[in-house]
Order: sequence, then C-alpha cells, then structure tokens
Amino acid sequence: MNTTLPIAEMQRAYLKRDASYNGLFFLGVRTTGIFCRPTCPARKPLPKNVEYFPTARAALVAGYRPCKRCRPLESDDQPKWAAELIADVERQPSPRITDGDLRGRGIDPATARRYFLRHYGMTFQSFTRARRLAGALNQIREGGGLDAAVFESGYESHSGFRDAFARTFGNTPGSYKSGECVLLSWLQSPLGPLVAGATAEGICLLEFTDRRMLEGQFATVRKLFAAPVVPGTNEHLERLQVELASYFAGSLQSFSIPLVFPGTPFQRQIWEQLLAIGYGETRSYQEMAIAVGQPKAVRAVGRANGLNRIAILIPCHRVINKDGALCGYGGGLRRKQYLLDLERASTQDTGPTSQHHLKK
Repeated sequence: MNTTLPIAEMQRAYLKRDASYNGLFFLGVRTTGIFCRPTCPARKPLPKNVEYFPTARAALVAGYRPCKRCRPLESDDQPKWAAELIADVERQPSPRITDGDLRGRGIDPATARRYFLRHYGMTFQSFTRARRLAGALNQIREGGGLDAAVFESGYESHSGFRDAFARTFGNTPGSYKSGECVLLSWLQSPLGPLVAGATAEGICLLEFTDRRMLEGQFATVRKLFAAPVVPGTNEHLERLQVELASYFAGSLQSFSIPLVFPGTPFQRQIWEQLLAIGYGETRSYQEMAIAVGQPKAVRAVGRANGLNRIAILIPCHRVINKDGALCGYGGGLRRKQYLLDLERASTQDTGPTSQHHLKK
C-alpha cells in the first residue's frame, strides 16, 4: 500500500460513503477482487477485507478489477466540491481563496491540498496563484498596463506581484512580453482524467493524471521548452477537447491538432513511426526497430515508447509484443486494451486493418 492518508481516515470515509474523498483513494476488496470509490453503493466490505490504494492505476497493477457499480475509472470521479471550486476559479481567477474560505465552504484545506497535488501536480494555492498570473501574462502580452495586471490578478502591490511573477515565469513582467509558457488544462475521459499541455505551436503533453511519471513529465516539459508550466487554455487545448470527445465516441480516426514533441533524434524517429501506425492497426517493438533501421534496438524502442509525452495522439498504445500480447503502457494495460478495442470496433465494418491479433 502507498498512500498519504491514514487508514483510519480512509476507513471512516468509505463506511460513511463520503464523496469528498472520491479521487483521493480507492479501496480493493480482497474477497471479490474488485476495487471501488469510497462512495460505492454496493454493500460495504468488512475493514479486514479492504486494501487501500492512492490511485486507480495502483489498484489495477495490484490485480484488482474496476467495480461495475461505482465505475472508478470513468470520468465522473471528480468530487463535487473540487468541480465547484475549479469552476469558481475559472469564472473569477483574481480573488484569493484562503484556507479560511475553504473551511467556510466545508472543505478541509489539507484534503484540497492532497487532491490538487495528486491530480494537478501542484497544491490548490499554487494552482490558483498560477491561474491568476497566467491571466496577468496574457494581459501584458496584449499590451495591457502593468497596474491593471497587478490589481486584476489579486495582488495589492507591485512588489508582491513582481516577486510572484518572477518565481513562476523566471523573469520580470517588463521583460516577459514575448515570453512563452506551457498552458495546462484538465480533461475528462471514459478512462479517467487527463492533463494536457500546449504551447502557442501545438499540443506538447497529454497524460493520465494518475501516471506515476507525471511530475517528471512536467519537469521535462519545463526544461525542454525553457518555459513555466501554468494552468490555462488556448485554441489547441480547446480543439483537443472536442477531438478527444469525438475519438472516444468512435467517430474520429485521425487527429488534426498540431503536435510539438522535441526529443533526441532516435526518440523523434520512434515517435514519428508511432504516428505512422494507422487507426485500428498495431505494430510490434521489433517491427518498429526494423522500421528505423536498427533491428537490434528493441529495448531502446520500448524506452522511447515509454517516454512519449503525448498519449493517444501519438499512439504508443498501438505497439504490442511480437506474439500479439499486450505489454507495458504508462496508463496501464486496462486502458491500453480499451483504446485498442475502441479502434478495432470502429473499423470492424470495413474489415481488419492489421495483420496482428491481440491476446485477451
């Protein structure tokens, strides 16, 4: 077990079906082999038969199956308090929301901190601060005055604003008019929440929020683009939301959003080969290695595949073992199977598009 919440607290939460804990932990029921949300309407298991997990992925890795009643992998796993809080921040990013304000809403600040750290890679206060500063950056870029940027982003003094801005963006407001940043948005999907990142040129990140490597991916993106990573949106992220919805509905087989994926020459080769794998098709690691002229580099292909930062759009889920069996996937094998099944179902009417057959 790997979780930051005390067992007694989690036990109380699931016995009371406390919705404020949805997304903060999952419980595996040893006697049935399934895992659930804290609010699952099924009969409550005895505490001695429960195992706790910090993420759905951890429960899947431990061999548990998702519950068919509470559906812990589906998109409505966001607690109501979190959805309302984020909606308020997006509606009015400028006002500061203190711990006292959270308590006034009936939200434990420690719970909010843990939830935002797990799902967004930053505390709630860091999230709201970055959201305010991202809005200020847009104002400055569009030629707005510094005074307006300072006070409309909730700061009471120029010095406080400059210090916070420099910590977030690595530069002063006056010298950042043409500066770049990576904007982050969080999207819902049938496989759980996703975090997406975009520059002005295109999508540079798409990951499941419970992936263990997520914080490392944020750090990599900061380094590769020499830019801060902040909450926000742009035309690419808005378009991504529309296209992903169509993809999961089975009506979109090719994404048109521009992608930005810097890497080593070998990594770029592999990622471009992934883009060449057609919808509903699969390739083996060995075939990928042969395609780039390095037939013995099967393990290196696997590593490059695992370092892909743009899931689904750069379809690393379409790579399987040469015997047709599923193999490693950052989002978990259950998600990989779901994506492959989705694509195969959408192409069944026109016949098979691949020579490979997956083992269940």
